[in-house]
Amino acid sequence: MPEPLEALFSTPQMSAAFSCGAHVQGMLAFEAALARAEARAGLIPPEAAEAIVASCRVELFDVAAIYREAASAGTPAIPLVRMLTAQVGGQAARFVHLGATSQDAIDTALMLQMRAGLDLLSADLLALCASCAGLAEQHRHTLMAGRTLLQQALPITFGLKAARWLALALRQRDALRERRERSLALQLGGAAGTLASLGDNGLKVGAFVAEELNLPAPDLPWHTERDRVAEVAAALGIVAGAMAKIAGDVALLAQTEVGEVSEGDAPGKGGSSAMPQKRNPVDATTASAAARLALGLVPTILSAMAQEHERAVGGWQAEWAAIPNLFRYTAAAIAHTRSAVADLRIDPDRMNANLNLTNGLIMAESLSMTLAPHTGRPAAQRLVKTLCDHAIASGITLRQAALTNEQVSTILTPETIDHALDPRHYLGSTDSFIDRALAMYRRAF
Repeated sequence: MPEPLEALFSTPQMSAAFSCGAHVQGMLAFEAALARAEARAGLIPPEAAEAIVASCRVELFDVAAIYREAASAGTPAIPLVRMLTAQVGGQAARFVHLGATSQDAIDTALMLQMRAGLDLLSADLLALCASCAGLAEQHRHTLMAGRTLLQQALPITFGLKAARWLALALRQRDALRERRERSLALQLGGAAGTLASLGDNGLKVGAFVAEELNLPAPDLPWHTERDRVAEVAAALGIVAGAMAKIAGDVALLAQTEVGEVSEGDAPGKGGSSAMPQKRNPVDATTASAAARLALGLVPTILSAMAQEHERAVGGWQAEWAAIPNLFRYTAAAIAHTRSAVADLRIDPDRMNANLNLTNGLIMAESLSMTLAPHTGRPAAQRLVKTLCDHAIASGITLRQAALTNEQVSTILTPETIDHALDPRHYLGSTDSFIDRALAMYRRAF
C-alpha cells in the first residue's frame, strides 16, 4: 500500500515496480540467476543451485527487517544474503552469493526495476499519444489563436497544437525505448570489478547470468561508472519536462479569461473548498507538480556520477532514493497529462471569439505578406503597422482601416484584402504538419 503522498505523485503500477518488495525480489532474481549460471559453468553442484533458486522467493523474507538492518549494514544486500543463506541451509548454503558483491545484487535489481518502469512509462506515453492523435484529426480545422510570449500572434488550429503534443510525446516514447535497449545491463564484477573469486570463469558466468535475466552483458563491470543510470535519469527528466509543457498548455487554455478548453467532469474533481463556481484544472496541475518533482531529482543522480575509485562513498547510495522517486514522479506526470488530454473539453466557439478579440489585428502579418510583392517587405510592414495603430486608436477593425487607406486601396482590391484577413487562408503547412504527426504515430505500432 503506497503512502498517501505517493498515491498522489505516482501510479499504483509504478509504486509496485519500485516498492521495497520489488527491490528485494530483484536481488533474489539476481541470486537465483547467479546460482544457475555457476551450475552451468560447473562451479557449484546443480542440486545446490536448485536449493538456492527454490529459496529466492520474496514471500519467504521479512522485507521490512531487511531495510531496518540495512541502516547499520550500509546496504540491504548484506542482510538479504545472510537471510538467504540461512533459508537455503545445508551444504548448498556454502554457494549462496558465490563470487558476487553487494553492489552486483543491488545494481542488477535496479536494472530489472528500471526495465519494468520504462515499459510502464512507454505504455502510458502511447496512451497519451492516442488521445493527442484523436484531437489532432478531429480538430484539424478548428481555428484558434496561436500565442507567442503569451500574446496573440497568428491563427493556428487546435489540431496543430494537438499534433505538436503528439509528436513531443511520441519522441519521448522513442527515447525511452532506446534507453531500454542501450542503457540497461547486468552488473557483475565482484569485490573490486575483477571477478577474481571466479578464477577463469568470470566472463562465462557473467554471460550466463545475463542470459538468465535477459539483460545485456556489459563489456566491463560498471560499479562506479554511472553513465547508464544517468542516461535513464536524464531521459526521464526530459519526459517530465515534456509533460509539463503539455499540462501547462492545458492550464493556460483553461484560464477563465481564455476558456478555450476545460478538463472533463468527474465527481469531486476540480472544485474549491471556498469558491463553488471554480473548475480547477486538477490533472494539469498535478502533472506540472509531478514534473517539477521529477526534474528536481535529475541533478541529484547526475551529481552522483562522481564516484570514488572502485566503490562509491555516498554517490551510489543517493541513487537508492532518487531513482525510484524519479520513476514515480515521472509516471504521475505522464498519467495526469494523459488524463487531462483524454477528457479534454474543447470550445471552438470560444476559440473563434478569442481569435476575433483584436478586431483582425492577428492577421496583420498576412496583410503585410500580401502587400510585400508590391511594396517590398519593409515598406509593407511599416504600412500595416500604421494601419494597426489607426485601428486601435479609432476602435475600428483592421479590415476597415485597410479599406479606407488610400495607399492600400490603390494596391489591393477589397476581395484581396478580405482574403488576406481570413484566418482560414493563412495556415501555411498546418495540414501537412498534422499529417506528418499522425503518420509518425501510425508507424509506432
